[in-house]
Amino acid sequence: MPLVPRPWSSDSDDFDDDDSFRPENLPAPGPFLDGHEVLTGRRHAAFHRLTRERFEERTVYDVTFGYNLARLNLDTRHPNAGYRYAVDADDPSVLRAEFTPTTEFCPQSDTLVTASFRAWNADDVGSPHEFDLVCVRVAPMHESSVRINDRLADMEAAYLDSGSVPDDEGDGERGTLAGAGDRGLGGVDDMPADEGEDGPSTPF
Repeated sequence: MPLVPRPWSSDSDDFDDDDSFRPENLPAPGPFLDGHEVLTGRRHAAFHRLTRERFEERTVYDVTFGYNLARLNLDTRHPNAGYRYAVDADDPSVLRAEFTPTTEFCPQSDTLVTASFRAWNADDVGSPHEFDLVCVRVAPMHESSVRINDRLADMEAAYLDSGSVPDDEGDGERGTLAGAGDRGLGGVDDMPADEGEDGPSTPF
């Protein structure tokens, strides 16, 4: 059964407006952002709008909820999940992004942060942003955060060394629509809720 993207699945009352910044509906900045200039207000909202465009271009979707991953930030049913951002204190050309999944055992976290890294750092995706590098980490509440973050650091090093986003061969990027080469449908391990129904409120 193919996964059909549903960009605006679920009732609109469940989501904050695209231009909003409501800290009570966002995860608190974690240790990867500690000591750096955390984006708030309009700056957070502006970068997250760009994120949504780039994720749409690369089809970075949460397969459980059936929507663009950027929408998780606006989903009031999961107020402690999503992305927070900070400008690096030592290098303002670098943005730090920390992803907090809905649960500590979310099986898609590795896939989603890897796809996010590619979407933000590829030259041929969506509207440009002002940063030379977007570093990505998963919050330490995830049970596999050390392993995932070590691999993300390796991807960053390869990107800085080569000047291009590493390809996805052998990196385990499955479970999202963002895994087939540069764009398009990838392998999907999870099945979404039936079309026309709201997705589950947790990844299982």
